[in-house]
Amino acid sequence: MYVRFQSPTPNGRGTYPGMFGLVNGLAAQGRLSDAEERFRRENNAWYEANFTNPATVDPAVYDRSTNPGAAAWFKLSAGHLMQRVPGYLAILAAHDVQCVRLESADPGRIIYEDDGQVVVVPHEIG
Repeated sequence: MYVRFQSPTPNGRGTYPGMFGLVNGLAAQGRLSDAEERFRRENNAWYEANFTNPATVDPAVYDRSTNPGAAAWFKLSAGHLMQRVPGYLAILAAHDVQCVRLESADPGRIIYEDDGQVVVVPHEIG
């Protein structure tokens, strides 16, 4: 089983931004409080240190023409990687940004996989 936290509505490119992108977007707009920004920076740094960025392994993994709609999903077996998720969700809720939890045994065609995640092209696209 896999889990993803994302916007329930597509953005202008037709993709569904994930939880990290949504929070980082709020930060880029200068909308986070000092405490929220501190949480974002500390936890983004933790993820960067403890979670592989698939694009560093395969630079084309998120290429829109090669892998349209590619999205990362946590593996449910990687619970330690999801322990920080509630803080991100709290930030989104505080700013009235909707974020839904999706679970699937088959979220799409797997184009990248490691111990904690998969990146897939959704079946309806790829």
